[in-house]
Amino acid sequence: MAIILSKEEAKKIIDKVLSFSKADEMSVSLSGGRTGNIRYARNSVSTSGESYNLSLAVTAVYGKRSGTATINEFDEQSLEKTVRRAEEIAKLAPENPEYMPLLGPQKYLETPSFNESTAKIDPEFRANAAFNSLDPCAKKNLTAAGYLEDTTGFSAIGNSKGLFGYNKYTSVDFSVTVRTADGTGSGYGIKDFNDVSKLNTKATTEIAMQKAMASMGAKALEPGKYTVILEPAASIDLLQNMMRNMDARNADEGRSFLSKKGGGIRLGEKLFDERVTIYSDPMNGEIPGSPFSGDGRPQENITWVDKGVVKNLTYSRYWADKKGVPATPPPSGFIMLGGTESLADLIKGTEKGILVTRFWYIRSVDPQTLLYTGLTRDGTFYIEKGQIKYPIKNFRFNESPVIMLNNLEAMGTPMRIGGCLVPPLKIRDFTFSSLSDAV
Repeated sequence: MAIILSKEEAKKIIDKVLSFSKADEMSVSLSGGRTGNIRYARNSVSTSGESYNLSLAVTAVYGKRSGTATINEFDEQSLEKTVRRAEEIAKLAPENPEYMPLLGPQKYLETPSFNESTAKIDPEFRANAAFNSLDPCAKKNLTAAGYLEDTTGFSAIGNSKGLFGYNKYTSVDFSVTVRTADGTGSGYGIKDFNDVSKLNTKATTEIAMQKAMASMGAKALEPGKYTVILEPAASIDLLQNMMRNMDARNADEGRSFLSKKGGGIRLGEKLFDERVTIYSDPMNGEIPGSPFSGDGRPQENITWVDKGVVKNLTYSRYWADKKGVPATPPPSGFIMLGGTESLADLIKGTEKGILVTRFWYIRSVDPQTLLYTGLTRDGTFYIEKGQIKYPIKNFRFNESPVIMLNNLEAMGTPMRIGGCLVPPLKIRDFTFSSLSDAV
């Protein structure tokens, strides 16, 4: 059986599974794909390979009891056995007081998440991509470690109430860390796309090389509040953490930065700088998403923050039903509007500040204020009079994206990072709490 099933092939299997059902309700999810990768360290390839997977999950429901069984065999006898197993588990399961009946048929967008050139990636392509990253490093006596992974897959869902959805997708992710021979300089580059023709591993590596060489001989600055320019690879971590905390139930129950003191939620309030607008659009050509969420709800164009005002929160179906509002699923990716300036333009317009390549080891400190801590890494530089003056030692930061987006000074042109579109950000009074010896 092919790993990438067509819409018709997927529906045929799902319909067959549903025909075996004796439960009150039944849902089926079917997914498969091919994932290829190549990994290198110390300027030589260490692993490469491809994996293939095709699996099916069946969830049977009796009243408010549910049970799930999975399988990767697709003959009729195996499918029926999996249905019976799911039904057995459901009968033994405790009732879920928050269970919501399955959705009926839905209308889904046809998102442009599949790209033929990415689907055609082969071992030779991966080898060339790795060589184009390794070769310039070796010629400059630099050491590279990188990873490229490409995926071509599909997902299909269906249930006993007539719902059916299908989506085919591709993705390619590349990251590289470059170190100087003495280990004191480090640079980083990262890219992800649906369309591999947009990926240039050599160009991404050359940026990491420049940062590695420029970050040697780092000087220590005193911790404190600084104007920072966060490259998208840095700002994405804090922004994604904020977007994952847009859940309405957490806000209603007083466990969120969107909770009001004394009760209520901050929906409709201006919480950020008026230049902050964040939305999701599964049809966006740069970050196309799945047309449906895991429970079958359609993904649509939704504005989360409009000119600094919180416009929408994510709702589970149970909580939406309880509150009498639409059940809005979390987005697969988001878009933050930015400006027209380049990263270089932002640097030129900075009298004194710090350029941050990326953060790592980020941990939550306080969920109610969204305070996070973490470290800078792989290229941190001091800016003076519009120029990068010298590399500086890394810092630990303590900052909230809510405060960060109120201290916004400027934004550059958005770029894709981590499945989202995010601009480089210039932020004033960013809090660095201590120095770090990490490179």
